[in-house]
Amino acid sequence: MPTPSYLELLESGEFHRRVDALMGLLESCTVCPRDCGNNRLRDELSACYSGLLPIVSTYTAHFGEEPALVGSGGAGNVFLGLCNLRCVYCQNYQISQTFKEQQKHQVSFERLAEIFIELQERGCHNINWVSPTHFAPQLAKALLIAAERGLRLPVVYNTNSYDSVEVLKLLDGIVDIYLPDLKYSTDEAGREYSKVTEYTAHSRAALAEMFRQTGDRLVYGDDGLVKRGLIIRLLVLPNDIAGIEDSLRWIRRELSPKAAVSLMAQYFPTNKVGADRYPLISRKIRWSEWLTAIEQMESLDMEEGWLQDYESAAEYYKPDFGNREAPFKDIADFQ
Repeated sequence: MPTPSYLELLESGEFHRRVDALMGLLESCTVCPRDCGNNRLRDELSACYSGLLPIVSTYTAHFGEEPALVGSGGAGNVFLGLCNLRCVYCQNYQISQTFKEQQKHQVSFERLAEIFIELQERGCHNINWVSPTHFAPQLAKALLIAAERGLRLPVVYNTNSYDSVEVLKLLDGIVDIYLPDLKYSTDEAGREYSKVTEYTAHSRAALAEMFRQTGDRLVYGDDGLVKRGLIIRLLVLPNDIAGIEDSLRWIRRELSPKAAVSLMAQYFPTNKVGADRYPLISRKIRWSEWLTAIEQMESLDMEEGWLQDYESAAEYYKPDFGNREAPFKDIADFQ
C-alpha cells in the first residue's frame, strides 16, 4: 500500500521548511493569482475575506466524489469556508460567499489537525481539502501537526484551479492527489462568471504543474482506491460556456491522452443566476449538450476517467453534505 509522500518530507525535515515557506507567503499574500498583498499574518483580510486562521465550514465522510476516492469509508472531506473565486452559479455559495457567517467558523491550526485525525479514525480513505487555494499554507501547517501525531492518509487537493504555481511547487510531496476543476477555456468566461482575470492562463499553468508532479498514471492501493495522481474535472455548462472540447484538446496536447478526466453533469442554475442577469446559464444543461461533451471525449480517445449520470447528477448535487452514493460511471463503459 503506497504511503503518503508527506511522511518522507516529515522524516527528512523538509516538511518544516516547506511550511515555513508557505506561511511566509501570507505576509504579503500571494497564495493565489489575485496577489492581494495583504499581511494575513497580522490577520489583514485579503480579497477573498480570508485572514490568518483557516475556516472550516464542515467536515464529513463523503460519498459524493469519484468512486476511486470514496470506497467503503468515504473521502474525508474538509469544506473550507470562503473562496478566491466569485462564481455566480456556485453550488456551495452558502459556504463560499457568506463572508460574515463564515468568519464564525475559524479554527486553530491544532483544531484543524485534530479534524484530520478524527476523519482518519472514522475510517475515511483520504483527507480531501475542498476549496483549499486561499488556505493552502494553513492547511499544510495543520497537516504537519497531524502527521507528527500519526496521520497516515493521502491528501486530496480539490481546487477550482485558480492556483499559484509557486504554491503548488511548495506542495509537491505534501499533496498526493490533485482534483482540479478546469472551469473555462476562455478568459472572457472567467471574468463574466467567476469574476477573475486570466483564468485560462493561470488554471492551465496550475494543471501543468500538477501534472509535472504526478504524471498521467493514477497510483492505486490494494483497496482499489487512488493514492496518488491527477484527476481533472470538467463541468458541462449550458451553451458550451465552459468550452469543453477546447479544454479536452489542451489536456490531450499539453498533458496526456492518459490523463484522468471526470466529466460532470451536475450544473443547475443557483446563487446569482437568473434569466435577467445571466441568461446563457439560466437553465440546466440539455441532454444533447451532455451527449456532445461525451462524444468530444470519445473522439479525442481520452483513456481514463469517469462520467456522471445525467439523470441524477443535478438533483444529487444540490447543496447538501449527505452521504449518498455519487452517480459516476467509468469512461470505459461508454467506449
